[in-house]
Amino acid sequence: QLQLVESGGGSVQAGGSLRLSCVSYGLMYGVNCMGWSRQYPGKEREGVASISHDGGSIHYADSVKGRFTISENRASNTVYLQMDSLKPEDTATYYCAADSVCMGPQVGSGDPYWGQGIQVTVSS
Repeated sequence: QLQLVESGGGSVQAGGSLRLSCVSYGLMYGVNCMGWSRQYPGKEREGVASISHDGGSIHYADSVKGRFTISENRASNTVYLQMDSLKPEDTATYYCAADSVCMGPQVGSGDPYWGQGIQVTVSS
């Protein structure tokens, strides 16, 4: 069983920065993709960024390219999402995810492991 624990969310003004962290606890067997998704109220989760353990490929959603950076520390089982130049439309609940494959910025093709979610609020 794999547990993902996020931290680092909060409130910031437009143009500011936040860094999300996600620590994985438990067996990582079969996990080859880590990443972040976000969810707006009443909407489905959308992939924001992913990083593959197979070659280190990184993918971003078009809406965050050039502003967000995903990185990983394999030794500490931690994946990060550095969010710069934040906009009010980045306000959402952000979820860490893990699965066997990356599908562009989306982690997995079905039901990956999910963290509990963390709120990011950007005010104008």
